[in-house]
Amino acid sequence: MDITIHTTALPHDDPDASVAFYRDVLGFEVRSDVGQGRMRWITVGPAGQPGTSILLAPPAVDPGITEDERRTILEMMAKGTYGWILLATPDVDDVFEKVQATDAEVVQEPTDQPYGVRDCAFRDPAGNLVRIQELR
Repeated sequence: MDITIHTTALPHDDPDASVAFYRDVLGFEVRSDVGQGRMRWITVGPAGQPGTSILLAPPAVDPGITEDERRTILEMMAKGTYGWILLATPDVDDVFEKVQATDAEVVQEPTDQPYGVRDCAFRDPAGNLVRIQELR
């Protein structure tokens, strides 16, 4: 089989803040932005990697989700326990310094983990955990 990861999704509750984080803080390209107001589906991705994207989507808009499920999703987002993504870079310390210099919420400074990776973590404006791992 020949399968690649094309797009993964993360929720947003403020599309403009999410675009600012992924574009201005992480340096991703905005590839598409459809919808209006808070009901926007925004695709971002790393420059030079057109085949890999993150879809920033309004949470809990699937018509198959119950009101209880919708409420749970919004509560988890508010606590920062709903969405997360793992990114990678050749120099995690450099990326950490650049991201920390913004108003991004730092969750973990660069750390050598006992399982063999060096990583750091931030939260995006929607509370999603963004872990950044150093490529070795």
